[in-house]
Amino acid sequence: MEMKRMKTLIYNTKEMDEAVWLEAAGRILAEGGLVAIPTETVYGLAANAMDETAAAKIYAAKGRPSDNPLIVHIADMAAMDGLVTELPETAVKLAEKFWPGPLTMILPKRPEVPYGTTGGLDTVAVRMPSHPVARKLIASSGICLAAPSANTSGRPSPTRAEHVYEDMNGKIDLILDDGPVGIGIESTIVDLSGEVPMILRPGYITKAMIEEVVGEVRVDPAILSENKDKNFRPKAPGMKYKHYAPKGELLIVSGDSKKVIEKITELASEKTAAGYRVGIIGTDETIGAYHIPENSRGEAAAVMSIGTRREEATISHNLYDILRRMDGAGVDYIYSESFAEGSRGQAVMNRLLKAAGHQRIDVG
Repeated sequence: MEMKRMKTLIYNTKEMDEAVWLEAAGRILAEGGLVAIPTETVYGLAANAMDETAAAKIYAAKGRPSDNPLIVHIADMAAMDGLVTELPETAVKLAEKFWPGPLTMILPKRPEVPYGTTGGLDTVAVRMPSHPVARKLIASSGICLAAPSANTSGRPSPTRAEHVYEDMNGKIDLILDDGPVGIGIESTIVDLSGEVPMILRPGYITKAMIEEVVGEVRVDPAILSENKDKNFRPKAPGMKYKHYAPKGELLIVSGDSKKVIEKITELASEKTAAGYRVGIIGTDETIGAYHIPENSRGEAAAVMSIGTRREEATISHNLYDILRRMDGAGVDYIYSESFAEGSRGQAVMNRLLKAAGHQRIDVG
Protein backbone atom coordinates (compact mmCIF):
# COMPACT_ATOMS: atom_id res chain seq x y z
CA MET A 1 0.00 0.00 0.00
CA GLU A 2 1.35 3.43 -0.99
CA MET A 3 1.59 5.82 1.94
CA LYS A 4 -0.24 9.13 1.69
CA ARG A 5 1.42 11.95 3.65
CA MET A 6 -0.88 13.61 6.18
CA LYS A 7 -0.69 16.08 9.02
CA THR A 8 -0.11 14.20 12.26
CA LEU A 9 -1.83 15.77 15.27
CA ILE A 10 -0.60 15.36 18.86
CA TYR A 11 -3.10 15.50 21.72
CA ASN A 12 -1.79 15.67 25.28
CA THR A 13 -4.17 13.48 27.28
CA LYS A 14 -2.99 14.94 30.59
CA GLU A 15 -3.90 18.50 29.58
CA MET A 16 -6.85 18.02 27.20
CA ASP A 17 -10.44 17.26 28.16
CA GLU A 18 -10.90 13.47 28.06
CA ALA A 19 -14.11 13.62 26.04
CA VAL A 20 -12.34 15.60 23.30
CA TRP A 21 -9.45 13.21 22.67
CA LEU A 22 -11.68 10.14 23.08
CA GLU A 23 -14.11 11.46 20.47
CA ALA A 24 -11.37 12.48 18.03
CA ALA A 25 -9.42 9.22 18.31
CA GLY A 26 -12.58 7.13 18.15
CA ARG A 27 -13.75 8.90 15.00
CA ILE A 28 -10.39 8.35 13.27
CA LEU A 29 -10.41 4.65 14.15
CA ALA A 30 -14.01 4.21 12.99
CA GLU A 31 -13.07 5.76 9.65
CA GLY A 32 -10.15 3.34 9.20
CA GLY A 33 -7.38 5.71 10.31
CA LEU A 34 -4.32 5.26 12.53
CA VAL A 35 -3.85 6.52 16.11
CA ALA A 36 -0.71 6.08 18.22
CA ILE A 37 -1.69 5.24 21.79
CA PRO A 38 0.21 4.77 25.06
CA THR A 39 0.13 1.36 26.71
CA GLU A 40 1.90 0.20 29.84
CA THR A 41 4.57 -1.49 27.67
CA VAL A 42 5.34 0.79 24.69
CA TYR A 43 3.37 3.15 22.46
CA GLY A 44 1.21 1.23 19.99
CA LEU A 45 0.04 2.10 16.47
CA ALA A 46 -3.68 1.38 16.60
CA ALA A 47 -6.26 0.64 13.92
CA ASN A 48 -9.50 -1.34 13.72
CA ALA A 49 -8.36 -4.96 14.01
CA MET A 50 -11.42 -6.25 12.15
CA ASP A 51 -10.84 -3.95 9.15
CA GLU A 52 -8.30 -5.50 6.79
CA THR A 53 -7.76 -2.22 4.95
CA ALA A 54 -7.02 -0.41 8.22
CA ALA A 55 -4.61 -3.18 9.25
CA ALA A 56 -2.83 -2.78 5.92
CA LYS A 57 -2.27 0.89 6.76
CA ILE A 58 -0.36 -0.19 9.89
CA TYR A 59 1.97 -2.34 7.81
CA ALA A 60 2.48 0.50 5.31
CA ALA A 61 3.17 3.15 7.96
CA LYS A 62 5.69 0.94 9.76
CA GLY A 63 7.22 -0.64 6.65
CA ARG A 64 6.42 -3.94 8.38
CA PRO A 65 6.62 -7.32 6.59
CA SER A 66 3.10 -8.61 5.92
CA ASP A 67 3.76 -12.01 7.52
CA ASN A 68 4.54 -10.39 10.89
CA PRO A 69 1.26 -10.73 12.87
CA LEU A 70 -0.38 -7.89 14.79
CA ILE A 71 -1.59 -8.08 18.40
CA VAL A 72 -5.28 -7.36 18.98
CA HIS A 73 -6.00 -5.21 22.05
CA ILE A 74 -9.30 -5.57 23.92
CA ALA A 75 -11.00 -3.86 26.86
CA ASP A 76 -12.92 -6.80 28.37
CA MET A 77 -13.26 -10.59 28.21
CA ALA A 78 -16.55 -10.35 26.29
CA ALA A 79 -14.51 -9.30 23.23
CA MET A 80 -12.88 -12.73 23.11
CA ASP A 81 -16.14 -14.25 21.82
CA GLY A 82 -15.70 -12.43 18.52
CA LEU A 83 -11.99 -13.23 18.18
CA VAL A 84 -11.28 -16.86 19.13
CA THR A 85 -12.95 -20.19 18.40
CA GLU A 86 -12.24 -21.56 21.86
CA LEU A 87 -11.09 -20.29 25.23
CA PRO A 88 -9.19 -23.06 27.03
CA GLU A 89 -8.95 -23.20 30.81
CA THR A 90 -5.30 -22.12 30.64
CA ALA A 91 -6.32 -18.90 28.90
CA VAL A 92 -9.04 -18.19 31.46
CA LYS A 93 -6.62 -18.73 34.35
CA LEU A 94 -3.94 -16.50 32.79
CA ALA A 95 -6.49 -13.78 32.05
CA GLU A 96 -7.75 -13.86 35.62
CA LYS A 97 -4.20 -13.50 36.91
CA PHE A 98 -2.53 -11.13 34.44
CA TRP A 99 -5.24 -9.19 32.57
CA PRO A 100 -5.35 -6.30 32.24
CA GLY A 101 -1.59 -6.31 31.85
CA PRO A 102 1.46 -7.07 29.67
CA LEU A 103 0.59 -10.63 28.60
CA THR A 104 -0.42 -11.63 25.06
CA MET A 105 -2.09 -14.98 24.37
CA ILE A 106 -2.18 -16.74 20.99
CA LEU A 107 -5.33 -18.77 20.27
CA PRO A 108 -7.18 -20.18 17.23
CA LYS A 109 -8.97 -17.32 15.47
CA ARG A 110 -12.57 -16.96 14.35
CA PRO A 111 -13.17 -16.57 10.58
CA GLU A 112 -14.25 -12.95 11.15
CA VAL A 113 -10.72 -11.96 12.17
CA PRO A 114 -9.01 -10.96 8.90
CA TYR A 115 -5.80 -12.65 7.81
CA GLY A 116 -4.46 -9.15 7.20
CA THR A 117 -4.37 -8.75 10.98
CA THR A 118 -2.96 -12.19 11.81
CA GLY A 119 -0.20 -12.23 9.19
CA GLY A 120 -1.98 -14.99 7.28
CA LEU A 121 -2.20 -17.31 10.28
CA ASP A 122 -5.21 -19.20 11.66
CA THR A 123 -4.31 -17.97 15.14
CA VAL A 124 -4.77 -14.53 16.67
CA ALA A 125 -2.65 -12.79 19.33
CA VAL A 126 -4.74 -10.97 21.96
CA ARG A 127 -4.02 -8.88 25.02
CA MET A 128 -5.88 -6.55 27.40
CA PRO A 129 -3.70 -3.51 28.19
CA SER A 130 -3.79 -1.94 31.64
CA HIS A 131 -2.94 1.64 30.60
CA PRO A 132 -5.98 3.81 31.33
CA VAL A 133 -5.78 5.75 28.04
CA ALA A 134 -5.69 2.58 25.95
CA ARG A 135 -8.49 0.94 27.95
CA LYS A 136 -10.75 4.01 27.80
CA LEU A 137 -10.24 4.38 24.05
CA ILE A 138 -10.95 0.71 23.28
CA ALA A 139 -14.03 0.69 25.50
CA SER A 140 -15.47 3.97 24.24
CA SER A 141 -14.81 3.23 20.56
CA GLY A 142 -16.26 -0.27 20.75
CA ILE A 143 -13.45 -1.42 18.45
CA CYS A 144 -10.82 -4.13 19.01
CA LEU A 145 -7.52 -2.49 18.15
CA ALA A 146 -4.59 -4.00 16.29
CA ALA A 147 -1.67 -2.14 17.84
CA PRO A 148 1.97 -3.09 17.21
CA SER A 149 4.68 -0.74 18.43
CA ALA A 150 4.37 2.72 16.86
CA ASN A 151 7.81 2.85 15.25
CA THR A 152 9.37 2.25 11.86
CA SER A 153 9.86 -1.51 11.51
CA GLY A 154 13.27 -2.57 12.80
CA ARG A 155 13.82 0.59 14.89
CA PRO A 156 13.77 0.78 18.72
CA SER A 157 10.21 0.71 20.03
CA PRO A 158 8.79 4.04 21.25
CA THR A 159 8.43 4.66 24.97
CA ARG A 160 7.63 8.38 24.59
CA ALA A 161 5.34 10.29 22.24
CA GLU A 162 8.34 12.11 20.75
CA HIS A 163 9.75 8.74 19.65
CA VAL A 164 6.49 8.09 17.79
CA TYR A 165 6.58 11.53 16.16
CA GLU A 166 10.17 10.96 15.04
CA ASP A 167 9.17 7.83 13.10
CA MET A 168 5.51 8.40 12.23
CA ASN A 169 5.06 12.13 11.56
CA GLY A 170 3.14 12.52 8.31
CA LYS A 171 2.20 8.83 8.18
CA ILE A 172 -0.55 8.63 10.80
CA ASP A 173 -3.52 10.76 11.87
CA LEU A 174 -3.05 11.28 15.60
CA ILE A 175 -0.70 10.66 18.53
CA LEU A 176 -2.14 10.51 22.05
CA ASP A 177 0.67 11.76 24.30
CA ASP A 178 0.41 10.55 27.90
CA GLY A 179 4.08 10.88 28.79
CA PRO A 180 6.66 8.07 29.22
CA VAL A 181 5.32 4.53 29.50
CA GLY A 182 5.80 2.45 32.64
CA ILE A 183 7.34 -0.91 31.68
CA GLY A 184 9.32 -0.04 28.55
CA ILE A 185 9.40 -3.41 26.72
CA GLU A 186 6.68 -5.25 24.85
CA SER A 187 4.33 -7.81 26.38
CA THR A 188 5.19 -11.44 27.03
CA ILE A 189 3.67 -13.61 24.28
CA VAL A 190 2.51 -17.14 25.15
CA ASP A 191 1.16 -19.52 22.52
CA LEU A 192 -1.82 -21.48 23.84
CA SER A 193 -2.79 -23.11 20.53
CA GLY A 194 -0.80 -26.28 21.29
CA GLU A 195 -0.85 -28.85 24.09
CA VAL A 196 1.78 -27.11 26.24
CA PRO A 197 1.96 -23.29 26.59
CA MET A 198 4.98 -21.90 24.74
CA ILE A 199 6.58 -18.50 25.36
CA LEU A 200 7.40 -16.95 21.99
CA ARG A 201 8.55 -13.57 23.30
CA PRO A 202 9.74 -12.86 26.87
CA GLY A 203 8.54 -9.77 28.69
CA TYR A 204 7.56 -8.39 32.09
CA ILE A 205 5.48 -11.52 32.86
CA THR A 206 8.11 -14.21 33.36
CA LYS A 207 8.08 -17.96 32.72
CA ALA A 208 8.06 -18.61 36.48
CA MET A 209 5.03 -16.36 36.94
CA ILE A 210 3.11 -18.19 34.21
CA GLU A 211 4.09 -21.61 35.55
CA GLU A 212 2.64 -20.71 38.94
CA VAL A 213 -0.75 -20.40 37.23
CA VAL A 214 -0.84 -23.14 34.57
CA GLY A 215 2.00 -25.56 35.33
CA GLU A 216 4.43 -26.63 32.60
CA VAL A 217 5.51 -23.88 30.20
CA ARG A 218 8.09 -24.16 27.43
CA VAL A 219 10.24 -21.42 25.92
CA ASP A 220 10.84 -21.15 22.19
CA PRO A 221 14.60 -21.71 21.66
CA ALA A 222 14.66 -18.88 19.10
CA ILE A 223 14.20 -16.30 21.90
CA LEU A 224 17.95 -15.97 22.45
CA SER A 225 19.18 -17.35 19.13
CA GLU A 226 18.93 -16.34 15.49
CA ASN A 227 16.40 -18.01 13.18
CA LYS A 228 17.99 -18.12 9.73
CA ASP A 229 15.15 -20.00 7.98
CA LYS A 230 13.90 -17.61 5.27
CA ASN A 231 10.69 -19.64 4.89
CA PHE A 232 9.85 -19.47 8.61
CA ARG A 233 6.43 -17.90 9.30
CA PRO A 234 6.47 -16.05 12.63
CA LYS A 235 3.58 -16.85 14.95
CA ALA A 236 4.22 -13.75 17.03
CA PRO A 237 5.80 -10.30 16.50
CA GLY A 238 9.57 -10.10 16.88
CA MET A 239 10.36 -13.72 16.03
CA LYS A 240 11.82 -13.51 12.52
CA TYR A 241 13.18 -10.10 11.62
CA LYS A 242 15.86 -7.78 12.99
CA HIS A 243 14.15 -5.49 15.47
CA TYR A 244 14.78 -2.59 17.82
CA ALA A 245 18.00 -1.57 16.03
CA PRO A 246 19.70 1.80 16.57
CA LYS A 247 21.45 3.55 13.67
CA GLY A 248 24.91 2.77 15.00
CA GLU A 249 26.30 -0.78 14.78
CA LEU A 250 25.63 -2.54 18.09
CA LEU A 251 27.81 -5.21 19.69
CA ILE A 252 27.10 -6.94 23.02
CA VAL A 253 29.96 -8.04 25.27
CA SER A 254 29.25 -10.64 27.95
CA GLY A 255 31.24 -12.34 30.67
CA ASP A 256 32.98 -11.37 33.89
CA SER A 257 32.29 -7.71 34.64
CA LYS A 258 35.95 -6.65 34.86
CA LYS A 259 36.79 -8.38 31.57
CA VAL A 260 33.72 -6.90 29.90
CA ILE A 261 34.79 -3.38 30.86
CA GLU A 262 38.32 -4.06 29.61
CA LYS A 263 37.09 -5.46 26.28
CA ILE A 264 34.59 -2.65 25.66
CA THR A 265 37.27 -0.08 26.50
CA GLU A 266 39.67 -1.76 24.06
CA LEU A 267 37.12 -1.93 21.22
CA ALA A 268 35.83 1.58 21.81
CA SER A 269 39.34 3.03 21.92
CA GLU A 270 40.22 1.35 18.61
CA LYS A 271 37.18 2.83 16.85
CA THR A 272 37.79 6.24 18.42
CA ALA A 273 41.40 6.22 17.20
CA ALA A 274 40.06 5.48 13.71
CA GLY A 275 37.95 8.65 13.88
CA TYR A 276 34.56 7.18 14.72
CA ARG A 277 32.27 8.27 17.54
CA VAL A 278 31.38 5.44 19.90
CA GLY A 279 28.66 4.82 22.43
CA ILE A 280 28.83 2.62 25.51
CA ILE A 281 25.85 1.18 27.38
CA GLY A 282 26.71 0.36 30.98
CA THR A 283 24.95 0.59 34.33
CA ASP A 284 25.06 2.90 37.33
CA GLU A 285 27.62 0.52 38.79
CA THR A 286 30.02 0.55 35.80
CA ILE A 287 29.87 3.72 33.69
CA GLY A 288 32.51 5.43 35.83
CA ALA A 289 35.02 2.75 34.79
CA TYR A 290 35.02 3.72 31.10
CA HIS A 291 37.69 6.21 30.06
CA ILE A 292 37.74 6.63 26.27
CA PRO A 293 39.81 9.38 24.60
CA GLU A 294 38.13 11.86 22.24
CA ASN A 295 38.24 11.13 18.53
CA SER A 296 40.07 13.27 15.96
CA ARG A 297 37.07 15.64 15.77
CA GLY A 298 37.14 16.24 19.51
CA GLU A 299 34.02 14.12 20.12
CA ALA A 300 33.82 12.27 23.41
CA ALA A 301 32.39 8.78 23.68
CA ALA A 302 28.70 8.70 24.64
CA VAL A 303 28.79 6.65 27.85
CA MET A 304 25.27 6.09 29.17
CA SER A 305 23.75 4.16 32.05
CA ILE A 306 20.76 1.97 31.26
CA GLY A 307 19.89 1.66 34.96
CA THR A 308 21.05 -0.33 37.97
CA ARG A 309 21.56 -4.07 38.21
CA ARG A 310 20.04 -3.91 41.68
CA GLU A 311 16.67 -3.17 40.08
CA GLU A 312 16.05 -5.10 36.84
CA ALA A 313 12.98 -3.01 36.08
CA THR A 314 15.13 0.10 35.53
CA ILE A 315 17.07 -1.66 32.77
CA SER A 316 14.01 -2.80 30.82
CA HIS A 317 12.34 0.58 31.35
CA ASN A 318 15.28 2.49 29.84
CA LEU A 319 16.32 0.07 27.07
CA TYR A 320 14.62 1.63 24.04
CA ASP A 321 15.08 5.17 25.28
CA ILE A 322 18.84 4.70 25.56
CA LEU A 323 19.04 3.23 22.03
CA ARG A 324 17.22 6.30 20.72
CA ARG A 325 19.52 8.58 22.76
CA MET A 326 22.48 6.89 21.08
CA ASP A 327 20.94 7.81 17.72
CA GLY A 328 20.61 11.39 18.94
CA ALA A 329 24.30 11.40 19.90
CA GLY A 330 25.23 10.38 16.35
CA VAL A 331 27.37 7.40 17.32
CA ASP A 332 28.77 5.03 14.70
CA TYR A 333 29.41 2.05 16.98
CA ILE A 334 27.74 1.02 20.23
CA TYR A 335 29.14 -1.42 22.77
CA SER A 336 26.78 -2.75 25.40
CA GLU A 337 27.29 -4.79 28.49
CA SER A 338 25.28 -8.00 28.73
CA PHE A 339 22.54 -8.58 31.29
CA ALA A 340 21.41 -11.59 33.29
CA GLU A 341 19.23 -13.92 31.24
CA GLY A 342 17.18 -15.10 34.18
CA SER A 343 13.83 -13.57 35.13
CA ARG A 344 13.22 -10.31 33.23
CA GLY A 345 16.84 -10.11 32.07
CA GLN A 346 15.90 -12.63 29.37
CA ALA A 347 13.45 -10.11 27.92
CA VAL A 348 16.15 -7.42 27.82
CA MET A 349 18.66 -9.76 26.17
CA ASN A 350 16.06 -10.91 23.62
CA ARG A 351 15.64 -7.29 22.51
CA LEU A 352 19.34 -6.41 22.66
CA LEU A 353 20.39 -9.44 20.64
CA LYS A 354 17.85 -8.67 17.92
CA ALA A 355 18.93 -5.02 17.93
CA ALA A 356 22.53 -6.16 17.48
CA GLY A 357 21.70 -8.68 14.76
CA HIS A 358 22.99 -11.29 17.25
CA GLN A 359 26.50 -9.79 17.22
CA ARG A 360 27.96 -10.82 20.56
CA ILE A 361 31.38 -11.44 22.13
CA ASP A 362 31.80 -13.60 25.23
CA VAL A 363 34.97 -12.75 27.17
CA GLY A 364 34.42 -15.49 29.75
